[in-house]
Amino acid sequence: MSGTISPTAAYVDATGIHAPTYADIVAYLNSAFQTIYGADIVTDPATQDGQLIGIFALAIADTNSACIAVYNSFSPSTAQGVGLSSNVKINGIARLTPSFGQVDLVITGIAGTEIVNGVAEDGASTPWDLPASVIIPFGGQITVRATADPPGDVPALPNTINRIRTPTYGWQTVNNPGAASPGAPVETDAGLRERQSVSTALPSSTVLDGVVGAVAGLSGVIDYRGYENDTSIDYTVMPPPVGEWPLPPHSICMVVAGGDPIAICQTILNKKTLGCFTYGDIRESVTDIYGIPHDIGFFIPTQVPIQVGIGITPLPGYSTTIGQAMSAAVAAYINALRIGDDVLYSKLFLPANLCDATTGLPIGAVGTFDITEMAVNGGTANIPIAFNQKAACDPLTGVTIVVNA
Repeated sequence: MSGTISPTAAYVDATGIHAPTYADIVAYLNSAFQTIYGADIVTDPATQDGQLIGIFALAIADTNSACIAVYNSFSPSTAQGVGLSSNVKINGIARLTPSFGQVDLVITGIAGTEIVNGVAEDGASTPWDLPASVIIPFGGQITVRATADPPGDVPALPNTINRIRTPTYGWQTVNNPGAASPGAPVETDAGLRERQSVSTALPSSTVLDGVVGAVAGLSGVIDYRGYENDTSIDYTVMPPPVGEWPLPPHSICMVVAGGDPIAICQTILNKKTLGCFTYGDIRESVTDIYGIPHDIGFFIPTQVPIQVGIGITPLPGYSTTIGQAMSAAVAAYINALRIGDDVLYSKLFLPANLCDATTGLPIGAVGTFDITEMAVNGGTANIPIAFNQKAACDPLTGVTIVVNA
C-alpha cells in the first residue's frame, strides 16, 4: 500500500520500503484480538490464542519480507542473483561466466612421441590439460598451451607445473617457465555490482573514466586499472611525484587482465581523446571509423608472488582448521588488492587475526592464538608493486603458519 503506513503491511514512501517488525505485528494482533473478545482475554504466547496470533504474525512478517525482497530486486545495489543479472542488462553488460586458466608448458621427450589427451599437474595436484594431440618434434622439445581444470581463478607460479599425470612412453618432463594466466570464476554479486557501477562511467565527464568503464564491460576482462599523465613531463625517465605515475607525457595507460587484446585496443581508441598517447607494451594496430590505422597499447599485469610466514602461539580452542582459515584470509586479502597496490606489511595483521581488513571487526576465532611474528617475502617491509603489476598469493602454498610450542 504505497504511501500509507500500516500496522501490519509493508509500505513504500519517499524514503523507500518499510515494514513493521514481528513484535509490532504481534502487539497489533493482540490488541485487535482483545478488542473483539474483551480486554480480559489472555493472549500470552503460552496459550492457544497466543500461539495462533504468533502464527498469523509470522505469516504476515514473512510476506512483508518477500515484498521487501521484490522491491530491492529492482535496484542493482540491492538485487541478488538472477534479479541482479537482469538489472545490469540495462547498462549493456552481463554477468561474467567462468573461464579456464591457461599456461605455456615446455614438453621434452623423444622426438616423434605423440601425447594424446595428456595432463600435467602442479604441486597442489591441479590438472592442466594439454591439447588433444601433442607431437614432440625433432629437437625433443615443444611449448604448448595448457588449460586448467576446473575453471576459475587457478593460480600457478613459474616452475610449479612439473608433474606428468598421464604417463606416456617418450614423454620425459614438463615445466612452466612463466606464471599461469588464471581464469575467472563465476562473477559474484559484489563483483557485478562494482562493474555495473563502473560501467555507468561511460558517459562520464572525464575521458579516463569513460575508457575504464568501456574496457571493464568487455567480455573476458577480469581485472583492470587506468592511469593518466596530463602533464608535459616524461615520468618514465624521472621519479614521478606523489599522485603521479611513471607514464610518458600526455598519455593514458590501461592495465588489463583477460579479454581480447584487439578488442581492448579498439575500445581504448574509440574512447580516448585525439592526440593522446596510449602507453603499454601490448600494442595492436586498430582502425577508426574512417579506416585509418592507429597504434594502441596497454599492459597485461605481471603477477608478483607473495609468500607470508606467520608464527603463532596457540591458545585454548586453537585447531588446524583455524590455522587454515588464517592462511585463506591472508591470501584472499592479498589477491583482492588492486593492480598497482603495494602489499603493506602492517595491513596483513588484520586478516591474519581473522578480522575484517576494512572495519577491523572480528570474523573468526580471534581468541585462540597469538601472532608472535610475521614475514612477507622473507622480511618485515612493505612489498612495492609497480603500476602494471599485481600481488598474487597462492591460497594453498602462499601462507605458512608455524605453531610455536
